[in-house]
Amino acid sequence: MTVSRSSLGSALWDGLASLRLTIALLLLLATTSILGTLIPQNEAPATYRAIFGETGYRFFRALDLFDMYHSWWFQILVLLLAVNLIVCSAERISRQWTLLAGKRPLPDPRRFAGVETSSTFAMPQEPAALAARCEPLLRRRVGPVLVRGTETGGRFLYAESGRWSRWGVYAVHGSVLLLLVGGLIGSRFGFDGFVNIPEGETVQTIQLRNTGERLRLPFAIRCESFQVSFYPTGAPSEFRSRLVILEEGREVLRRDILVNDPLEHRGITIYQSSYGTLPGREVQLSFTSRETGMVYTRQMKPGDEFALPEDLGTFVLLDLRPNASFRGSPVGDAFVGRLVPPQGEPVEVLLPVRFPTFDRMRRGEVVIAVEEVKQRYYTGLQVNRDPGVPMVYAGFVLMLVGCYVTFFRSHRQVGLRLDPEGGGSRVSLAMTANKNRMALPAALERLAQELRRLS
Repeated sequence: MTVSRSSLGSALWDGLASLRLTIALLLLLATTSILGTLIPQNEAPATYRAIFGETGYRFFRALDLFDMYHSWWFQILVLLLAVNLIVCSAERISRQWTLLAGKRPLPDPRRFAGVETSSTFAMPQEPAALAARCEPLLRRRVGPVLVRGTETGGRFLYAESGRWSRWGVYAVHGSVLLLLVGGLIGSRFGFDGFVNIPEGETVQTIQLRNTGERLRLPFAIRCESFQVSFYPTGAPSEFRSRLVILEEGREVLRRDILVNDPLEHRGITIYQSSYGTLPGREVQLSFTSRETGMVYTRQMKPGDEFALPEDLGTFVLLDLRPNASFRGSPVGDAFVGRLVPPQGEPVEVLLPVRFPTFDRMRRGEVVIAVEEVKQRYYTGLQVNRDPGVPMVYAGFVLMLVGCYVTFFRSHRQVGLRLDPEGGGSRVSLAMTANKNRMALPAALERLAQELRRLS
């Protein structure tokens, strides 16, 4: 059996417009979101291996469950839900287009025949004169008024308000669509990373949280200073970083940032997230002569040179080496120096901060030890870019407007028939609405009282 192109397109359209598809997609997204809550996201591979084992780690990694919200299959589910929402809305709008955006209907008394919310009473004026007085009242209380004659020689007045309120549900649909698309844009074209910057230093690359890769920013960030204050208990009460933004070596922005008070530049937001301490570049060293036992101390910084007493040679402090290692074993941050004895070749000396007496193992004529290191702070920054945020904000605003229109506004229609009766008029007032019908009797009674007062 050959399926025609039109039949295939119609079947595809019907499938995308199906409420069952909507429910299935929402259930799938809810289930996967629960998994994303139970399974830690963007952790180090060693963490996952410790929790799930090697087999579980490989299985979950193949399914992208460790960075689920950026996975291809999660984004396809979100995109499919967006398409489903568009097709459902288009299908419903096409069926209601005449009511939503068509011309106002001609006033027809038969539309209000048998309406439950109605009232009938007599007024002394004849229909034509009474209609001239009723029209301004209906226009003021309800909306635009259309007038036509009746078969009995009377008048029929039709007024409506809130026809536009039927768009409220589609505004909510549009807001959800903006939220979904904004999330997809942020997921595909944004990034989320972090960087630690010691005081006085400049960086231009950050580490991405979801992949661990390095990303180069379009500008450099320098931490000019860092300040932290503490409660009496020792807990930090406030910490702030003074940051300088540099482009091509030129300062373009300088600002202090605090927690919940970020800096934004070129669409990239920089948050204060953490801090810590690092060994400073100034250190107090002690030099002990093995022969005499004399101890000499000296405050030094990289580049300084010290001529040792007792003709023990010259020591030059070269640099501070982060995360140093000794024979393949990590020893942490360490100062590196060069000892030049009176005779013999210069010797490189490693001085780990965590192991002050480490140099004893060298068994030289002089033992060098780390006495005191002036600490310095580093600032921990969260750096991210999400180009979908404006669309998400627009979605939130549109959702608030749509919910207000949907739940608090209604399309209300009023029919007022004036038939001649005994030198006066027989007045038939009816009212309908597409929602909040419980309030119609009270509204009808108020309008009827105002009409009676016209006499």
